[in-house]
Amino acid sequence: MEVELSESDRSTLVGWVRKSSGEQRRARRAKMLLALGDGKTLAQVSREQGVDADTVRVWRTRYLEGGIQALTHDAPRPGRPAMIPAERKRAVIMLACQTKPENATHWNTREMAKVAGVSQSSVQRIWSANGNKPHLVRTFKLSNDPQFEERLVDVIGLYLDPPEKALVFCVDEKSQIQALDRTQPGLPMKKGRCGTMTHDYKRHGTTTLFAALNDLDGTVIGSCKKRHRHEEFLAFFEELDRKTPKDLDVHVVLDNYGTHKHANVRAWLKDHPRFVLHFVPTSCSWLNLVERFFAEMTNKAIRRGAFDSVTELVETINNYLKLHNRDAKPFKWTASAESIIDKVKRCRETKNSEH
Repeated sequence: MEVELSESDRSTLVGWVRKSSGEQRRARRAKMLLALGDGKTLAQVSREQGVDADTVRVWRTRYLEGGIQALTHDAPRPGRPAMIPAERKRAVIMLACQTKPENATHWNTREMAKVAGVSQSSVQRIWSANGNKPHLVRTFKLSNDPQFEERLVDVIGLYLDPPEKALVFCVDEKSQIQALDRTQPGLPMKKGRCGTMTHDYKRHGTTTLFAALNDLDGTVIGSCKKRHRHEEFLAFFEELDRKTPKDLDVHVVLDNYGTHKHANVRAWLKDHPRFVLHFVPTSCSWLNLVERFFAEMTNKAIRRGAFDSVTELVETINNYLKLHNRDAKPFKWTASAESIIDKVKRCRETKNSEH
């Protein structure tokens, strides 16, 4: 049976394939029909698209018998109909969302099945259909900074529309980086087995990384120091001053840590007017892009490392900075201040309405 596609049907099928947010099953069906419409055989379509020939045959038949609408839904499947009443399903969902078990902080499928009087697999299906995930929890913190909106707009303005003849740096300290050594050597990864490392460790001291992320090109100026005081912070600013062109202003995004507002820091800033500080709102460390760099460095170079001294840890950090700067890429901020403010307002309204 040959498939002849009208111009209207072909246009619709092409739209299904191109629409990235559309249903993937419908897009696959569209690809099959378009290939058949181009004169390809069942075997060719099956081989090229990696589907069974019977599947291609089924959708060809459904199109020929029912037209384009026949591709938009699945046929009724055989088997016993669902036996759990809608009221019971609603009760399972309500229990999951509004109650807790007596002996735990959240439900699991086994405990819920006992209370609701249904099977464990039924609980799982009901939760999946409703998007319930009692075993997961997301953390959040709403800023109570009275200057929240003002500071948010200021910092995002630097990211989205940086000033001319100026550099923008995101600055922070990653303190208490531990030089941890494992008590026994681990085993390397091999086929069928991941790498191993002991759960316990030896502590060999800590270091603090002062870092400034260049918002324009993604490079990082970093320096490890033994302590985390305003003296070390000022020494890092001196380094930043030396390593940046004197004819450019330096705008610095940083948090509200007391060291950053020390009297000696304020005095230094008066003597170096090209440095302009922009404080993120309190409880908004996510607004400082250098935190993204810290996360990558931790995952790639520190978390699974083994260091027998602080010296080895510092060498590892410095080597990571060197390699990062060799092929640096900037983190691109895309969210507008207005969208974030609207989201925070909705979150506050939801929080207030539920308490």
